[in-house]
Amino acid sequence: MKKNIIYITLITLLLSIFIVGCGIQKASTTIDTNASKPESTIELNISAAASLKEAMTDIQDEFKKVKPNVTLTVNFGASGSLQQQIEQGAPCDIFISAGQSQMKALADKSLLLDNTKKDLVKNDLVLVGPKETTITGLSDLTSDKVKKIAVGEPQSVPAGKYADEVFTKLGVKDAISSKLVFAKDVKEVLAWSTSGNAEVGLVYKSDALSSKDAKIIETVSDDKHSPITYPIGVIKASKNPDAAKAFEDFLFTDTCKKIFEKYGYGIA
Repeated sequence: MKKNIIYITLITLLLSIFIVGCGIQKASTTIDTNASKPESTIELNISAAASLKEAMTDIQDEFKKVKPNVTLTVNFGASGSLQQQIEQGAPCDIFISAGQSQMKALADKSLLLDNTKKDLVKNDLVLVGPKETTITGLSDLTSDKVKKIAVGEPQSVPAGKYADEVFTKLGVKDAISSKLVFAKDVKEVLAWSTSGNAEVGLVYKSDALSSKDAKIIETVSDDKHSPITYPIGVIKASKNPDAAKAFEDFLFTDTCKKIFEKYGYGIA
């Protein structure tokens, strides 16, 4: 009888140890399961005016430091072309235009998220040529010194629209119409103006400063064209609106302001 009592006591003790052990293992498993997980990877598609290429490269590097899980894929081009792509359903989370009319067109079609349309930076329009140019200013456009003038296509390239306004304001539009050669975006205007394909071209100051081959002949006064501001907006169809708004906010930080100023932009 005494042996049976001892035997039962041992069995009970072993069962207790087993049950406690299982509880500890279960608790341990629960802790591992609820361990913090890395943030999921997010890709943001950004459509940006071609003139922003250099600044955006630096901004991408800085944004990666604060949001390593977010990848920025940037589609550079003429603002009008980018606007049309968005209207036709191309994947886009954020649009940065070099002109107001393209952003307004998207807003009028209710393609932007409410309260996300803002003015980001401003720019100047400059007359440029190759480093060795002997042209001295806008007054030379009607002279025999200039055979070709490179400009952006006014319907799709904001810089081209601003250039058209300048020619109209100066009263030389008809006189130089046969000299005009139209490029698909402002980067192509810059390339033509510095390579000899055109004697001069009208581009943004930020583009001219980014080229080692360009000479700024004259900065066009603001009263000869409408204000050059770059608006930004988050696209309503964005699959990652919170991340898109976070990147938009980042563009207004001191970090990005310094980058924009480095490349010749003013703060809007």
